[in-house]
Formats: sequence, C-alpha cells, structure tokens
Amino acid sequence: MSIALIRIGTGGAVPRRPGAVRTSCIPGILAGCLLAVTVAYTASPAAAAGYPSRPVRLVLAFPPGGASDFVGRLIALRLGEQWSQTVLVDNRGGAGGNVGAEIAARAPADGHTMLLANNGILAANAVLYPKLAYDPVRDFIPVTLIALQPNVLVVHPSVPASNVRELVALARARPGQLNYASSGSGLAAHLAAELFSSLARVQMVHVPYKGAGPALTDLISGQTQLMFATSTSVVPHVKSGRLRALATTAAKRSAGFEDLPTVAEAGVPGFEATSWHGIVLPAGATPGVVGALSTALNQALKHPELRERFAQAGAEPVGGTPAQFAAHIRAEIPRWEKVIRQSGAKPE
Repeated sequence: MSIALIRIGTGGAVPRRPGAVRTSCIPGILAGCLLAVTVAYTASPAAAAGYPSRPVRLVLAFPPGGASDFVGRLIALRLGEQWSQTVLVDNRGGAGGNVGAEIAARAPADGHTMLLANNGILAANAVLYPKLAYDPVRDFIPVTLIALQPNVLVVHPSVPASNVRELVALARARPGQLNYASSGSGLAAHLAAELFSSLARVQMVHVPYKGAGPALTDLISGQTQLMFATSTSVVPHVKSGRLRALATTAAKRSAGFEDLPTVAEAGVPGFEATSWHGIVLPAGATPGVVGALSTALNQALKHPELRERFAQAGAEPVGGTPAQFAAHIRAEIPRWEKVIRQSGAKPE
C-alpha cells in the first residue's frame, strides 16, 4: 500500500446511535465511571475474524497541520499497510475537539470508525464545557495509548526574551499585553499556558484558534507573541528560526530537545504539562474488535520508520493494552480537572 491510500474524508452526516445518552458521568467521578465501562475489556480477547472487512475511518478531531494530524496520519499509514485495507483520514476540527468526538461517538460500534483522542477530549472537556453532546467515558472504549508529547514554549523572534525568566519578567512588566495562541479552548496548549500564568503569577491574553496549524501561522506572522505548542508541530519552525524555543513542558528534558531546559527548571517550579494521544472506539465495540485493533496498533508502533518519525518530532511512542490506556485516562482526569479549577480556565 502507498500513502495514496490514506485519504481525507469529506465526511457526511453520521446517524446518532440509538440510546446514546450524553454526559451522564459527573466530572468529579469520571475516573470511577471509566473503570466500570472498561472492566469487560481488561482481558486479551482473541482477534476478531475478518476485521476490518472494509475501509476504516480514522476521525481526527482537529484540522490538518497540528500534532493530532501528524500522529494520526502516521498511524493510518501503518495500519493500512498491515491490513492491506484503506484507512480514511477524516479531519473534523472544532470546539476543542468536541465536533470530531461527537461524530465518532455517533458512529456504528463495529470498529470501522475510530477516533484519535487526546487529554482534552477524554480528560478536560467534561470539566470545561457545561454541556457536551458526547460522554467522554461512556461513549468510548479505550484501545491503545499511542504517543506522549511534551509541549514546547515558543515565542516570536520579536519578543525580547531569550529564556523563561526573562519572559516572566516581561509578562509581569506588561500585564495583559502579551497574547498567547492555542489550538483551541480547553486543549493542552491552553491549559499549559493557564498553569504557567498561575504558577508564574502573570497575566496574559488567550487567543484560541481552530487547531495548531492556524495558531502557529499567526504566531509566526507576529499576530501573537507566544504559544505552548506540541513538539511535532513546532520542530520545523524552530529549526528554521521563525520561532524561538525557550523550554519544554515535561517533568524532565525531552528526547530531541536535550538542550532545552524544562519550564520548571528554567524558573517556574512545579510546572508540568504533557500532551498525549490515544485511539478509542465507539462504546459497544466487541472485545474481539477492541483486542484486534489494539494488537494492530501495537504492531504499528514498533515499525522503525514510524518510531524514527516520532523521535524526530519529539514524540514518544507508547502502546499497551486497553486496560493500561484506561488506567492512564483515570490518572489524567483529576490532574487536568485540578488545573482547570485552579486556573479558572473556560472555553471561549
């Protein structure tokens, strides 16, 4: 199979699955709900015979050009080659990932529509948005955690700050005058900046976009001054000199950015904000299909070319079982809920 088999879907209306009720889990007890929903998938079921039997759609809940698009297309390519089957990439950006997530939640639960979800869709949005058209826990079955990515704090070259301490001093001297871009309200880039503002005691203005691509375009043009961008989306712009990287957001220095300090060691103690991506299926998918897809994804994540592409972009391939991914989500829900509550972050 060649890359031509990965097509961008035009997307049509997807009928709502009968009985799909939205947001029945209260944010404070989402982790407990997730445990109940995924208990039937903790075993290692045998592969579903004949799956996939036709082209598979991978819904990306963000526009082209961002981290989700980068990760999703690499995964789609590898799965297509393994299955000798077409994998359709369907970008459905909007509302912090909620548009694409709702489309995937409404799809038939036969394994032929999957969603590349992230910490926003599965851990933060239920706290940020008072009403969701999907339930991040009850409407999806975790399959495999695909990748971890540190964000990178980048500034436009015109910003007179060469390190984090200088940026903090500048922001304190100009309260409310620095604009930071994000890929959407409530997403990792937004929450990372809100956490930074809270810990550094600075006031900055949030400018949300419909995806990392448009946000980076305006940052590069100087319309905004800084951004906490995913490593995959920002690497080429840092290398070209169009943006200046100040620090990474993980707890320790990241592969591919060994020369960059973390935000915590560069002057804002206690700061950590790592993005992640994982594949989920609509609730109702059988254990056989979930197991078959998890097996295929873990095989794809071992491919040398994929691992090399991830490493070049500063992303860490993960893999693992549905139960391990569910445990990861359970740990992330209260962490991001705390960030949202403390920062007062709201969708705009």
